[in-house]
Amino acid sequence: MLHREFGENRGAVRTAVTPASGMSSPAIEVEHLVKVFERRGRPPVRAVDGLSFSVAKGSIFGLLGPNGAGKTTTLRVLTTLTRPTGGRARVAGYDVVASALDVRRRIAVVIQEHAADLLLTVRDNLLSFGRFHGLARDVLRARAASVMERFGLVEHAGRKVQDLSGGFRRRVQVAKVLMVDTPLVFLDEFSTGMDPLLKRAVMDLLREASRAGRTIVLTTQVLTEAEELCDDILIINRGRQVARGDLHALKLLSEGVYEVSLTFDALPPEVEAEVAALGPLRVRTTGSTLQFSIKADERDVLALVNRLAARGHVRRVEVGGASLEDVFVELMSGGEDTR
Repeated sequence: MLHREFGENRGAVRTAVTPASGMSSPAIEVEHLVKVFERRGRPPVRAVDGLSFSVAKGSIFGLLGPNGAGKTTTLRVLTTLTRPTGGRARVAGYDVVASALDVRRRIAVVIQEHAADLLLTVRDNLLSFGRFHGLARDVLRARAASVMERFGLVEHAGRKVQDLSGGFRRRVQVAKVLMVDTPLVFLDEFSTGMDPLLKRAVMDLLREASRAGRTIVLTTQVLTEAEELCDDILIINRGRQVARGDLHALKLLSEGVYEVSLTFDALPPEVEAEVAALGPLRVRTTGSTLQFSIKADERDVLALVNRLAARGHVRRVEVGGASLEDVFVELMSGGEDTR
C-alpha cells in the first residue's frame, strides 16, 4: 500500500510502503530509530533522526541518499556495530541491542571498514568467516575454493589482504557473504572498485540469493545498480526519510520528467549551451552523445528534441521517462546536506 505525506522541507512529497495485512513478519523492523554522535566542544550530530521502516523477507532493499545522509550509520545499528540512541530495531525477529549475538548469527555483513581482516590471507579470511558462522570443516574448504573461483581470487589465495589492491580487497569482502547461508545480507557500497564484468556477476548472484529467500539490504551511490536490483527503496537525507517505495512508485514522484539521448555524427558546439540554458536536472556528454533529463511538458520536450536534431546529423534519438537518478536529483535539489 502506498502512503503519501508532505515533508517539512520544500513541501516535498514523501512515500511509504507498508506491508499488507496477513503477510509474514518482516525480516527487519525499525521504529523511530535515532543515533546521535556527541562531539567534544561542538554540537552533536543527529546522524539518524527518527527512521521507521520494515523490510520484507526475500527482498532486495536499497537504502539510498547523498554522502552523510545516515545510510552507513543505519546499517551499523542494524548489524549491531553501533548502539542506537533511541528507538528500536529488530533483525530476523531479534532486538539489535538486547539480542545482538542472535542477530549476528543470522547476518552476513560487508561494511567497508570492517569487511576483511587485512593481516589474514584471502583464504584464511574466507575460512575464518565460515568458521564463525558454524560451517562444518568438510564444507569450509570446498566452499572457499568455489567462492575464490567465482571472484577470480585463486591466484591470490595465499596473499595477505593488506597486500592487495583496493579492488581485490573489495572482492574478498563481498566474497565472504557467499561463504555462508545466513538469511540476511548487508552490503555497504558493494561494487566499489569492481570491474564491470565482476559487478554484473555479483549482481546476478544477489538476485539468485534473493530468489532463494535471502534478504539483501544494500547501500549504493550508483543509482543504476539500485534501479536494476532493488524491489524496494528508501531514500534518506540528514537521517530522515525523503521517499519510499518500489521503483514504479518512486518514478511517479517525477511525472513530467523526461530523459533524452541524442547521438550525433559530431556534436554541434552550440547544443550543450542550449540545453544548459533550460535548467536540466542533469546533463552528460560522452563523445558525440548528449544525454539530459528535463522537467517539461511532453510537447515542449518533443519540440526541443526536433530543434536540437536540426543542429547536426543525428544517428540516434531516445526519449524516455524518469530514471531513479532523476527522482533522486529532484528530491535532493533545493537543500544541501551538511552532515
